[in-house]
Amino acid sequence: MRVLLVEDEPRIAGDVAATLMAAGYVVETTDNGEDAWFRGDTEDYDLVVLDLGLPGMDGLAVLKRWRAAGRTIPVLVLTARGTWSERVEGIDAGADDYLPKPFRMEELLARVRALIRRASGHGAPIIEAGSISLDTRQMRVSRDGVPLTLSPLEYRLLAYLMHHKGRVVPPGELLEHLYGDDESREANALEAVLARLRKKLGAEAIETRRGFGYAIVDTPA
Repeated sequence: MRVLLVEDEPRIAGDVAATLMAAGYVVETTDNGEDAWFRGDTEDYDLVVLDLGLPGMDGLAVLKRWRAAGRTIPVLVLTARGTWSERVEGIDAGADDYLPKPFRMEELLARVRALIRRASGHGAPIIEAGSISLDTRQMRVSRDGVPLTLSPLEYRLLAYLMHHKGRVVPPGELLEHLYGDDESREANALEAVLARLRKKLGAEAIETRRGFGYAIVDTPA
């Protein structure tokens, strides 16, 4: 899952980014509104964590421009502005959730997980496809009730496919959400991760649609 973090306070940005990466997310950061608006308008993210008090274009203006342009990406607003009227203004501008500072990282992660699940049509924290179960809270995967040990890349790949089960995901989209901007996006690397994942899940678990992409097969357990 690919997250854009927009925060101009270095300590908070570092802490939030480290927490999100430890939870299995690909995180890209920026500290100003102009760059945030451009990235959100041209790149595909699963979620934006957006501070309102940004230099130049503030977070509220960024959010309004995204929504006016038809961008529906989930947005979690972070802000030191704590009054109810400011919260209402943020929600009315198109925010999906609102977290006032200071906050606990556990709460931020819970809200991030919930927003990403809801955006892909999943209400419960455990996503199932056939015999495969993905616990988004604990980052645990099991098959037929037996826990599996996955590498971070394997987990990210499976989590993205599970969140989008029932849809064929193109290779380019998978690479974006698996590696982000900071790592090589090579088709051969993607195939290698898929091969390792199929050995653990069963060859039939992830279907290849030649010329289109990959899909999780949701068959009865």
